[in-house]
Amino acid sequence: MNGCRIVLVDDHSLFRNGLRGLLDRCEGCRVVAEAACGEEFLAMLPGLDAEVVFMDISMPGMNGDETAERALRLRPELKIITLSMFGDENYYTRMVEAGARGFLLKDSSFEEVLRAVETVQGGGSYFSEGLLASLAHRMRTREGAAEDQLSGREREILVAVCRGLSNQEIADELFISKRTVDKHRANILEKTGCKNTASLVVYAIRHGIVEI
Repeated sequence: MNGCRIVLVDDHSLFRNGLRGLLDRCEGCRVVAEAACGEEFLAMLPGLDAEVVFMDISMPGMNGDETAERALRLRPELKIITLSMFGDENYYTRMVEAGARGFLLKDSSFEEVLRAVETVQGGGSYFSEGLLASLAHRMRTREGAAEDQLSGREREILVAVCRGLSNQEIADELFISKRTVDKHRANILEKTGCKNTASLVVYAIRHGIVEI
């Protein structure tokens, strides 16, 4: 992992201290700041040199989704990883819409925490396996099959996106050009109304396109 400057935003000091202790012992990770609430984080943001932010969803005062949205308006290059004990997908949908890139349950293993950091630092999106399973179960009990707005090829590419493949990797796997994948992906975003990879994952789960 390349050197990564990390901020922890969570109202539980015991959790922050535990996560900081683990991250600081990991070569390539450095916790540069902590905040106990969204307002405190936003106040320190202008002078903060950081790449990745671990952010709790539920905090006193400003919740994670509003904090993330405001932070990304000021610093769009930040990679926000959502932390929560909640299994309700509504929280995660709001964080997706706010622009979060990673999603972890607080009982995730430290190995998974590091995978999430590496993934979002590299420009990808990361969903915890436990969260994906919870989302899949809850969404499929309420939702029917996907609407027939995506072509077979677009669905194939969407599944590959959910597997975490880059456009070049998808092109190699499907024996098509990267430019073709780029075009299909743009069409998928337009048809589904999604803004990014994370929201595509939620869409695919909600409509039963991917199996968890």
